[in-house]
Amino acid sequence: MTESRKRDFLWLILFLIIFINGFEAGGYQASLWNIGQTYDLSKTSMGLFASVELFATMLAPLILGSWADHSNKLRCIVILLFIQLVAALFVLLTMHDIFFIGGIFFLGLTTSALQFISIAALADAYPISNKKKIGFMTSMYAAGALVSPLIVKLYLRMGFSWRMLFAILALSSGAALVGIFGSGGESREEKPQEAADSSTKGNFVVTAILCLCVIMCIYVGFENGFTFFVDTMFTDTLQSEKGKFALSLFWAVMIPARMLVGHFSKYAKKILLVSLVAIPAFTFVFSSMQNSTTAMLVCIPMGMASGAIYPSVLTIMLNFSGKRTATSTGMITTATGIGGVVFTALTGYMSDQYGMRSAITVLGGFFVISLLSLLGVHVLSRKQGKGLFK
Repeated sequence: MTESRKRDFLWLILFLIIFINGFEAGGYQASLWNIGQTYDLSKTSMGLFASVELFATMLAPLILGSWADHSNKLRCIVILLFIQLVAALFVLLTMHDIFFIGGIFFLGLTTSALQFISIAALADAYPISNKKKIGFMTSMYAAGALVSPLIVKLYLRMGFSWRMLFAILALSSGAALVGIFGSGGESREEKPQEAADSSTKGNFVVTAILCLCVIMCIYVGFENGFTFFVDTMFTDTLQSEKGKFALSLFWAVMIPARMLVGHFSKYAKKILLVSLVAIPAFTFVFSSMQNSTTAMLVCIPMGMASGAIYPSVLTIMLNFSGKRTATSTGMITTATGIGGVVFTALTGYMSDQYGMRSAITVLGGFFVISLLSLLGVHVLSRKQGKGLFK
């Protein structure tokens, strides 16, 4: 095999891993109502079931980040893929809810770790083309989350159990494991000296990074609270079977949104501001809908605005991370896990207490805090002589 083909083979496998992670997330979201029926769960309990995986997602960068930094990243990926495969098989075969939660915890831990370690491995292996590749890599997560609800809907209609999701996940993890073994060494491109010099510019501004963490915490909290319960809202509140299509539509428009932010990166700050205003506005409209088709269409602008936030935050982060890019990324990753845990559980609780419409409306309302955090970043930017919206 030529060196060029090795390079292509490696990034393809890393893309596959991110796609699998998105597939698992979207599939689990689409299956939550069915899982709730199997284990006779209230909406509060469904929120707690969803939060277990998100709690593990939060822990992963805290307990595994240092291990990955001091180890061969591809070897780390192999270990994590093996654990993911075993955990998927465990969830597939177990019938007890406590064992199910244990398997989901390890799936959350491994998918989160595979996410940030795969991105780091790609960045290390391709120092020349990594920015372009990482831009497309983040879209693979949305692509996986897009197709999984449709596949879930298909096999449920064919009479298969929701457990089929974990059979697919186990097979995909096994395929990625085989691919990593055959991908060759970790180095693919020689890092140019100019890039090494430019990456050292700037200072680490922890206050600005913390403000960005707040934005990501609320965004991911909203995203998970909405996506885990949108199918339930369509089924129980709107009396419609279009929930899984709405979920796929929400994820689908994230793909072009993230690509557009990459293409127009110099406008990332303005795009972030527009997104933080648009999400609560469209969330209020969505929660007021009585017609399921109209509600499904409102998921389009909601998904576009949601998809733009993560790449926009990462772009702004580079202005404040200095030499500590990994530290900054780890802080943001942890914040996303916290948001996922807290807001998903909160959505389930509020749904039981006040109804699904009110719960989703309250979720959108938290973006007021995000706007205040963005204002804080703007103030810090001006102190550095870089007006945020210049």
